[in-house]
Amino acid sequence: MWALPPVAVLGVVFLYPLGLVVAQSLTGEAGVGAYAEVFGSAAFREALTTTVLLAVGATVGCVVLGFVLALIVAFVPFPGSRGVARFIDVFLSFPSFLITLALLFVYGTVGMANGLWTDVTGAAHGPFDFLTTPWGVLLAEITYFTPFVMRPLLAAFGQLETAQLEVASSLGARPARIVRQVVLPEAYPALMAGGSLVLVLCLNEFAIVLFTGAKDVVTLPMLIYSTAILESDYGTACVVATVNIVLSVGLYGLYRVLTARAAPARRHRGRAPGRAGTGGKESARAGAHV
Repeated sequence: MWALPPVAVLGVVFLYPLGLVVAQSLTGEAGVGAYAEVFGSAAFREALTTTVLLAVGATVGCVVLGFVLALIVAFVPFPGSRGVARFIDVFLSFPSFLITLALLFVYGTVGMANGLWTDVTGAAHGPFDFLTTPWGVLLAEITYFTPFVMRPLLAAFGQLETAQLEVASSLGARPARIVRQVVLPEAYPALMAGGSLVLVLCLNEFAIVLFTGAKDVVTLPMLIYSTAILESDYGTACVVATVNIVLSVGLYGLYRVLTARAAPARRHRGRAPGRAGTGGKESARAGAHV
């Protein structure tokens, strides 16, 4: 009974508006045929392709860059490493458009990079004009979402037994092999969970595309905005929004599955040191495998 009030509030505040969007997409003037019209539209297919390519490209970039940076922060001692780890937590609270504005100050048409170029060369215009292209959106998304991959990786690295690394190193394994055969298998669930979360967030990102001023980059959220607000075609906007909801929920389900797989692994590693007499044997076996 105590669960009914919060569930009712959740349904009214969140689920009911989503239900209205889905219902409007099915009961508009064209009915279910609106989906056939939208799917047959070149604008929708282009927006869907752009959204998927940007989301996948940004996710790959965030996974690779986040894994490398997390390795450095976790295992390479340098002054201020703890401060960097704490800054990552703070960075997660920043709005996405703030990163886009920062990139505009650096690489924008009148940004610092172009200003320095024109001061040195005397040219009328600088060479950096990629922020209004898909590459600029990709750079902004990778910059903003990389900490979302680093945070779970740093937590996973914190649970890794250093004895495994020491044994592997004492047996002559090079750092690249230690990372590949010892660190990566332990961090793989966290890496996939972080990558899945970034994929969901990039799929629904709106502010970065809007603030970069990339008029030729039309994603599904931008198509929903232009169709509903600029063209007042709410039926088509609801159809596109429903497709976006289905994609987001499906990817979120994947994220939850990967997170659930990562949790037992972390609990297993947390219990391992408590087993008397087994820590050294397990470390030795890990080192022998390397």
